[in-house]
Amino acid sequence: MRAVSVHRDALVLTSRIWQTTATALRAAGEALLIDSPYFPDELEAVPGLLAGAGFEPDGLLATHADFDHLLGRLAFPGLALGLGQPTVERLHREPGAAQRELRDHDAELYVSRPSPLALGQVQGLPVPGRLELGQEELELHPAEGHTPDGTAIFARSLGVLVPGDYLSDVEIPTISAGGSPAEYRATLARLASLVEAAEVVVPGHGSPHDRDTALRLLDEDVDYLDALDRGEERPALPAGRDTKAQRRLHAENLARAQHTRGTGSA
Repeated sequence: MRAVSVHRDALVLTSRIWQTTATALRAAGEALLIDSPYFPDELEAVPGLLAGAGFEPDGLLATHADFDHLLGRLAFPGLALGLGQPTVERLHREPGAAQRELRDHDAELYVSRPSPLALGQVQGLPVPGRLELGQEELELHPAEGHTPDGTAIFARSLGVLVPGDYLSDVEIPTISAGGSPAEYRATLARLASLVEAAEVVVPGHGSPHDRDTALRLLDEDVDYLDALDRGEERPALPAGRDTKAQRRLHAENLARAQHTRGTGSA
């Protein structure tokens, strides 16, 4: 697991699988951890690592309900987990789905955990909305499209934007079950003004990047969605993201988009 300071009050942890990020933010003696690393040894190391850097979280947040973003409770079982209300609703619609997907991936990767994932009591947060952190506020913005739920978290006072699984330098836009290209495009349009106001953007997977890089990635993602709308089977993928794995993701995106058009859904 890699730890990088992107601001004196913002620390990004990156898992060694899927480059999944977790972001610690602090203000006036309070701290929050957004999302989570994956492996048990990484989760075990997180409390000590954060404490050593002066970040002792008072609460947890997750950008959406995909299992690889919900593991903070395994590192901090006593902390409350805050979720955007759309994510709470998704968890209610899909009871046990995150736990099943985690078990499946753990089995595939030969991972053994000391305890199963238990989300416990979660706190639903209004989106759009605001959340206090010390004397500052975090802005909560809707970010659907990749999944049917999603929250982008903007610490405007720090200039740090955590958009969830958007604006990645290692993944193309991914339309998961329940997501949609149209909503993904709407989220990118919504994120554009936030990126313009940010100094650092921390995607759910990949490296933190500066404003100009994030704006370039956003334009590339819009171009990709245009190709997906045209039904291109072999579109040009952005540099650094033209891999076999991303080609497989595109095939899945294309099949899902064609099914959505066939059923007349948005």
